[in-house]
Amino acid sequence: MAKFKVRVYNKIAESGINKLSNVCDVSADTADPDAIVLRSHKLHDMTINPELLAIGRAGAGVNNIPVDRCTDEAVVVFNAPGANANAVKELVFMGMLLASRDVLGGLEFVKSLPVDDSLGEQVEKNKSRFGGDELQGKSLGVIGLGAIGSMVANTAVDFGLKVYGLDPFISINWAWSLSPQVRRVESIKALLKKVDYISLHVPSTPETQAFFNASIMADMKPGTVVLNFARPDIVDEADMADALNNHVVKQYLTDFPSKTLVEHPAVVSIPHLGASTREAEENCAIMIANQMNDFLTMGNIVNSVNYPTCSMEPTGQNRLAITNDNVPNIIGQVTSILANNGLNISEMVNKSRGNIAYTLIDIDGDVPSQLVADITDLDGVKRVRLIALTN
Repeated sequence: MAKFKVRVYNKIAESGINKLSNVCDVSADTADPDAIVLRSHKLHDMTINPELLAIGRAGAGVNNIPVDRCTDEAVVVFNAPGANANAVKELVFMGMLLASRDVLGGLEFVKSLPVDDSLGEQVEKNKSRFGGDELQGKSLGVIGLGAIGSMVANTAVDFGLKVYGLDPFISINWAWSLSPQVRRVESIKALLKKVDYISLHVPSTPETQAFFNASIMADMKPGTVVLNFARPDIVDEADMADALNNHVVKQYLTDFPSKTLVEHPAVVSIPHLGASTREAEENCAIMIANQMNDFLTMGNIVNSVNYPTCSMEPTGQNRLAITNDNVPNIIGQVTSILANNGLNISEMVNKSRGNIAYTLIDIDGDVPSQLVADITDLDGVKRVRLIALTN
């Protein structure tokens, strides 16, 4: 059987490429691929070829992928949630430490000193200019308690901070991982009035565009430090500049430099280094490679942003993977077609997510191509894949 064609954009860790290469032909210039793997490359203007089955983002955010169009075209979009969480968490705490003490100012001062016998004396004489506060005993508000936010909250507890968390959409997986010492609050207003530091960890969606704005910041304690290592567009930058100028925000630390704020003296702009560690890049690449291999060869879906989680161990000779509109009676029509062809279903799982449904059906015996065509022709069916199983 011919290997799946995978097109790779951006630099993907070799550990992930090697895993993909076990079942796929991987190339940076493949035309009409079966799958795409990328990091930051923007696909919004791309034409989706009919053969395209999946897109894998070696990271968490998928704002560079036309997810709605992919859903309409039965293209499954995967991401790698949590794979780079530790790398981002560590950078957040570097930001908190930079905000608590003027380390950057101290470094610049030392560089300005003459390299002579007076160096040590000048350091001791001026070091008080760069003092600051300890994190222990301060309070942190974490907005968004997903993979990264939960890790930030838990580590902050270990640092001795009093931690408040807000996330109305927290998943059960991350809820279980959250330290019991993290205090859950029900409103952003209640959180803002309590904390010295705020760390933002929400995705970029139409609902979160510039959500952290003047009306939100009006409820903060004067002199709050704000950290944004999530997405640039969740903060209204003009309102942030005003808050900094009025000393409502003491300091703004962000992983997303912008022309509006990069020159402000109270802003620390880091060049998007959140996931830029060797470990994070390898974790993301391996996670995406495993998920893509499992989907291409078995039809299983795990960690998709637009399709339901749906997986099953192989139990038959062949597997049908069916994508359809989430409307009544489609599966009934499918099983009738199978019965009329004398085929036995050995196992089946059906899951839905919003307007989309996805079904895996394992079958004992050979599946004629006409049967696949008959299912594909049903109203509401978007795609049917016939997968030969080896179990």
